[in-house]
Amino acid sequence: MPELPEVEVVRRGLERWVAGRTVEAVEVLHPRAVRRHPAGGADFAARLRGETIGVPQRRGKYLWLPLAGRELSVLGHLGMSGQLLVQPEDAPDEKHLRIRVRFTDSDSGSAGTELRFVDQRTFGGLSLHEVAADSTDGLPDVIAHIARDPLDPLFDEGAYHLALRGRRTTVKRALLDQSLISGVGNIYADEALWRARLHYERPTATLTRPRSAELLGHVRDVMNAALAVGGTSFDSLYVNVNGESGYFDRSLDAYGREDEPCRRCGTPMRRRPWMNRSSYFCPRCQRAPRVPS
Repeated sequence: MPELPEVEVVRRGLERWVAGRTVEAVEVLHPRAVRRHPAGGADFAARLRGETIGVPQRRGKYLWLPLAGRELSVLGHLGMSGQLLVQPEDAPDEKHLRIRVRFTDSDSGSAGTELRFVDQRTFGGLSLHEVAADSTDGLPDVIAHIARDPLDPLFDEGAYHLALRGRRTTVKRALLDQSLISGVGNIYADEALWRARLHYERPTATLTRPRSAELLGHVRDVMNAALAVGGTSFDSLYVNVNGESGYFDRSLDAYGREDEPCRRCGTPMRRRPWMNRSSYFCPRCQRAPRVPS
């Protein structure tokens, strides 16, 4: 599933190509693509017609398109294989095209293009939602519980450290807890933990304030590095709005490197099953915590 850098790359592309454009028509080509919109595809299309798209927004892994002058937003959930593509109107339809959005094309720089939601596995989708009642940044109500992400200027490091110390959990679980910190998934958690020399099963209660601040620094560094090269693409399923893949997979230090030498000490990297996923780590640089006798 795309993590913060991949979703931010898509958001930036949508800001360039979609913001300020008015919807002329919407085609819903698969009902699962709007299953989170209870009123169905016809209602989704009718309610978007004539609306103007504001500046796309993101919190963590969640992306939404605010509707100008309205307390409504189109929430995009990419799932495992969802893609939001800006394509020429005369481009052939993708095999797994689920939703098409055509615009009135008042913007000459974007003229002749449309927004397409493509999803091979149909785990993702688009839906219309009201803005959360207490939100100051247009956050859709269904994701009001999602915490700010580490690249957000308003992210509260002190509160995050206190939350870590107060929970009986382990550090990787805490990094993936979207109610504590959003946008971090399995790939970037492993990368940040490798950089911080922390084992994924390290209890959060043992982290000092400087240690948790150091870990957050590594989370930010690895995400900014991924953003600089368009995110991480292991296959053709994650692409930006122009259909281009990211290249950060070529720079990964931990994730996917089982049995390859650690880039710090040369010890073969290991992979362990973890919460229906895998954790990659160096057994020398990232010592497992001692089990109390």
